[in-house]
Amino acid sequence: MARKFLYVVAGLVVLVIAAFAIYAIWGNALIRMVMVPREPFTQLQPLPDNAYVDAKMWIARPDIVKDNPALWTPAGATRPAASPKAAIFFIHPTSYITTFGDAHWNARLDDKETDATARRFVMSQASAFNAAGAVWAPRYRQANYGAFLTGEPAGDKALAAAYRDVAQAFAAFLKANPTGPLILAGHSQGSRHLLQLLREQVAGRPVADRIAAIYAVGWPVSVEADLPALGLPACARRDQAHCIVSWQSYAEPADPSAVVESFERKTGFTGMPHKGTHMLCTNPITGAFNGAAPASANKGTLDAREQGQPPKLVPGIVPARCDTSGVLMIGEPVDMGPFTLPGNNYHVYDYSLFWANVRDDAQKRLAAFVGT
Repeated sequence: MARKFLYVVAGLVVLVIAAFAIYAIWGNALIRMVMVPREPFTQLQPLPDNAYVDAKMWIARPDIVKDNPALWTPAGATRPAASPKAAIFFIHPTSYITTFGDAHWNARLDDKETDATARRFVMSQASAFNAAGAVWAPRYRQANYGAFLTGEPAGDKALAAAYRDVAQAFAAFLKANPTGPLILAGHSQGSRHLLQLLREQVAGRPVADRIAAIYAVGWPVSVEADLPALGLPACARRDQAHCIVSWQSYAEPADPSAVVESFERKTGFTGMPHKGTHMLCTNPITGAFNGAAPASANKGTLDAREQGQPPKLVPGIVPARCDTSGVLMIGEPVDMGPFTLPGNNYHVYDYSLFWANVRDDAQKRLAAFVGT
C-alpha cells in the first residue's frame, strides 16, 4: 500500500512538472485560446446622457462615504492634516476575465463578480492617491481581457466601446470639478483609455493647464511617438509637476517580449510607428525618468497574501531599475500572490509593489504644481 501511494505521488509530481513546462513554453498561446470570446461582437447601446450623474455609476466619488474602496488605507499610512488637494480621476484595470469563450466582449454593468474585482483594484491602487484629494472612479463597460489577446477587429471595437463610457464619465467629472488641480490615473486597460482621453479630451484644451500629474501605469507609452501628441512631457524628477509617469514591472530573469512585440506593432498618437522608439519607464521609487533604486528606498509594498487579514505595508523589500527595454525590473521574484503572468510579469502588482512611494509621489507632484 505504501509503495502504491508513492507511485501515485510520483505520478502527480510528474504531471505538475509537465503542466509547468507546458505553461512556460506555450503560456501566452494557452491564455489566448481560453480567454478570447467566441461570440460575434455586438455594438453596445450608448449610456443615457446623464448616466454619470447617478452615484451608482461610480465605484468611488466624494459623496460615497459608505463602502468607498478608494478611502481605504493600510495600517501605517497617514493622511496629511493640511496639504494641497486635487480632484483625482482613476480608471480601474480589467476585472472582466472569463475563460473558454463563455463571455461577452464587454462587461455588463450588472455583473457582480466583475464589479467586486474592480472594487478590489480601486482599493489596492486608487487608494494610493487619497492623501492628494478626492478620488473619482467610474464603473464602465470594460473590454474583456481577451480583447487584448486577439488581432481580430472585435477586440478593438470592444475597447472603443469601453472608452466611450470612460469619456462620458470624464465629462461628468469635469462638470463636477470646474476648477482646481487634477490628477488623472489608471492601470492597464484603464491607462490605455486614459492616454486616449488625454489625447482627445485634454491636450490643447484649457483643462490641460489644470493637470498636476498623469499616472499611466501598466501600459506602454512611447517617448517619441506618443508623448508629443499628449501635450505633457515625461516626469524627469519627483518634484516635477504637469508631466506623465508610466512603468511596467518584471522580476528577473524577465521575458517582456510579449509586451515589447505588441508595443512595436502599434502606431503612436503622433502617427509615428512605435518600432524603434523608447518605452517610457519612470522609476516609482525615485520618481525619475529611468535610473535605479535599492530596495531600502522603497517606502512600502502592499502585502495582501494573508487571507482574512487586511493588506499591510512592508518597506524595503522591492528594488526598481529601468531596463534598456523600457520595462521596470524589480530584481528577484517576490511573493506577491498567485497572479504573476508568464515571463515573470508582475503587471497585476504594478501599484502594490510601490504603493507608499506612489502615495508620496502624488503629494509631492501636487505640491509642486500648486507652488508654480
